[in-house]
Amino acid sequence: MTENLIFLKLGGSLITDKTRPRTLRPDVLKRLCNEIASARERDPNLLLLLGHGAGSFGHVAAKEYKTRDGLVSTPDTENYWYGFSEVWHETRALNVHVMNALRDAGIPSMALPASASVIARDGKVAVWNVEPIRRALENGVLPVVYGDVIFDDVCGGTILSTEDLFMHLARELRPQRILLAGLEDGIYADFPVRKHRVEVVTQESFVELSASIGASAGTDVTGGMDSKVRQMLALVDEIEGLSAQLYSGEIAGATEQALRGEKIGTLITSK
Repeated sequence: MTENLIFLKLGGSLITDKTRPRTLRPDVLKRLCNEIASARERDPNLLLLLGHGAGSFGHVAAKEYKTRDGLVSTPDTENYWYGFSEVWHETRALNVHVMNALRDAGIPSMALPASASVIARDGKVAVWNVEPIRRALENGVLPVVYGDVIFDDVCGGTILSTEDLFMHLARELRPQRILLAGLEDGIYADFPVRKHRVEVVTQESFVELSASIGASAGTDVTGGMDSKVRQMLALVDEIEGLSAQLYSGEIAGATEQALRGEKIGTLITSK
């Protein structure tokens, strides 16, 4: 399975307008799903797991109720659990849009929300039966996960981002590549000036780059670009042969190119 398996994340800032609550970018989402469909048609052996961010749907409610911080961060238990539920409703609402777009593109797909199957411990996945994801992949069905609220043994409840979920799934499923499609067309050594894009990032080179890597625009409670890069660096160092790639999904055709293995954006490797 691992030889052809790719994890692809469609960033929340890409498929929604993160500066405006509950605002989908339907034309962008439609184009991205069509590119995925085209890549699957070109390569019948392609195995793909899709994830997407919460964008301006989940992050606004999550910030208001401080859901990411956990129950222990607030004495107002009733308000916390109300907020927990609100974030669930918002993330699910966006996922419905994504699933409809995949269906319209002719892609057999199934959402497998982490909130229904994951238990966390102190902000990390502790329990997750990934067999339904394996079965979907084996039978040509595109499994879809997304940033979601999660019950947590230590803090009651929290939010796990798509990258948090990818961290666990990568260890279980051993993908060949992880693709992160966002607004930025890579990592820049001079962000936000954006004149010097970095082609390859490793643990060693990241030390010098970290000061210039910006956080996400708009509301993002699960960390910006810096957090995403650190997580990917940890994974590529841990899993032999794995690489990650950050690129702009705003560019028409870029997602299909990335799925075909073309080197666009910034590559994250162990060396």
